[in-house]
Amino acid sequence: MSVTAQAPQPPGASTAPALVVSGLDAGYHDQPCVRAFDLSIDPGTVLALVGPNGAGKTTLLLTMAGLLPRIAGDVTVDGAPLSNGNPRDAASHGLVLVPDDRALFTGLTAEENLQAARRKGGPAPRDMLELFPALEQRWKVAAGNLSGGEQQMLAVARGLMRQPTVLLIDELSMGLAPVVVESVLPAVRTIADSHGAAVILVEQHVHLALEIADTAMVLVHGTVSIQGPAQDLAGDLEALEAAYLGTTTQGEQ
Repeated sequence: MSVTAQAPQPPGASTAPALVVSGLDAGYHDQPCVRAFDLSIDPGTVLALVGPNGAGKTTLLLTMAGLLPRIAGDVTVDGAPLSNGNPRDAASHGLVLVPDDRALFTGLTAEENLQAARRKGGPAPRDMLELFPALEQRWKVAAGNLSGGEQQMLAVARGLMRQPTVLLIDELSMGLAPVVVESVLPAVRTIADSHGAAVILVEQHVHLALEIADTAMVLVHGTVSIQGPAQDLAGDLEALEAAYLGTTTQGEQ
């Protein structure tokens, strides 16, 4: 399956892909649950990766980030091939994962969590307040005492401190009320537009994700059931439902 994710480009614009995934098999104990996956995503693009539970979405992100070894295939960031199963190499090349459990240092303050992620010559922790102003009032509060929404803001801000070329966000809305999700999701659009990162967003609130994404794909049983411009998918509920049920395949679109 081959998927190309692109944000709208001005006439004559030319950009090299931020991330290219070729022939990726991902899974556990050499048993793939995602097979022959191809993807090309440009800088400044938001790709919404949605689908039912157990579709392989998290496995795919973990494998691209090097936290799971690839069974087969290649991953390149900004033209540089990544070592297999090497999260340090992935991060050093600009591929950053915000995991679904947020993985914050709960005993450290919001400021200290961001300081721990700071790169030499990179943004300062307080630079993140432009994107998440709500964190300023919680700046000296331990991450473990923040609300779920504040923790998620902090987790995304920490990922952004790494100046990612590609930012993978797994289940941004995990444990959050829809009203909180609505306040956090626009930051993903800003990260792509203002920081130029390519963003892959795994999200259970499908329609909210489609509102801020450029393109989207539905992953079912490790294969792409349907993909296309996010606006088109949002406007075709019948096709979206068929994709979730696995009755539509990419070749039928």
